[in-house]
Amino acid sequence: MSAMSRVRADACPGVFATHDAADGPLARVRLPGGVVPAAQLRALAACAEDFGDGDVHLTSRGNVQLRGVRLAGLAGRLAEAGLLPAPAHERVRNVLASPLSGIHGGVADVRGLAAELDRELCARPALAELPGRFLFAFDDGRGDIAGEGADVCWRAVTPSSGAVLLAGLDSGLAVSRAEAVSALVTVAEAFARVRGPAWRIGELDDPSVVLPDGPRAAPEVRSCRVDPTVGRIGQAVGVAPRFGLVTAAQLRVLAEFGDAVVTPWRSVLLPGGAEVERLHEAGLSTDPATAEITACIGAPGCAKSLADVRADARTVTPRGARVHVSGCARRCGRPSGAHHDVVAEGGGYRVDGQWTPASGLADALARKVLA
Repeated sequence: MSAMSRVRADACPGVFATHDAADGPLARVRLPGGVVPAAQLRALAACAEDFGDGDVHLTSRGNVQLRGVRLAGLAGRLAEAGLLPAPAHERVRNVLASPLSGIHGGVADVRGLAAELDRELCARPALAELPGRFLFAFDDGRGDIAGEGADVCWRAVTPSSGAVLLAGLDSGLAVSRAEAVSALVTVAEAFARVRGPAWRIGELDDPSVVLPDGPRAAPEVRSCRVDPTVGRIGQAVGVAPRFGLVTAAQLRVLAEFGDAVVTPWRSVLLPGGAEVERLHEAGLSTDPATAEITACIGAPGCAKSLADVRADARTVTPRGARVHVSGCARRCGRPSGAHHDVVAEGGGYRVDGQWTPASGLADALARKVLA
């Protein structure tokens, strides 16, 4: 969408500005870098029970959502838990970081950079005016987060230096790891000054206007890949909640194993490891195939949805290919990488553009995967 077409206010939900869904107000809680200490997992579980529908929903930006929020007091409870450190900035604390960094693979260790950026972001009043869709990112060099299309991203090239990406593309600007946070904040401040009606850096006529002055090399194209975040990964263990939905009871089980990292692929990584049997007893899958199928909330949770997409998606069991099922053409929550696109339409679905009745969805996708 171009900046010229932005004719309404930014309605990206938060805690104070919720989204009115068919199943009640939706509140989004930002988790910079996806990092959630065990105490905050327990706090989110209590908030889901006391203020929402009892579940926590993972998002494609490594954040969480509470649905059906109907009682006052949520913001205060989240603040007490440290999940709302700067109320004025709560909708702009969108920060991704390579979840496996420092655990498995990667060129540089980017752990801690998201928290550092979050502190700098919250300390600058002007940045509270950034659009709620603006996205910061730190990629440890493997290319998992670089492929998520962040507005501004630092991607490691060596253990101590990296490239600054704008809207997913190398800008030619290189900075050290020590300067990465400062560089991203500088870009965000420049965007806040010049953005006009734009919500994303990619909507500017010339995105390079947000870069600081200085020498720049020729941009490079580097590959992107997403390494598995589900199952056993060295010492760590990753779980894939079905459709990114985690019950309050499951959150408490996750908290038994220490801090967690919510990934942009709706999985939860336990860096310190976990007893897989205990996770399975709680209904938490460690099978990577569980994460291959995602879906929007669908009907009856969303009034715009043309189908109960999650019920239909439960009939689908393809392996080795990503699938996203949407209740309407908005395609909420779809992954940024390659996937089979399934969209509800009048009694059936369009699967990669080809119509099929709802009863034939599983077979249609099976044929796509085998093709």
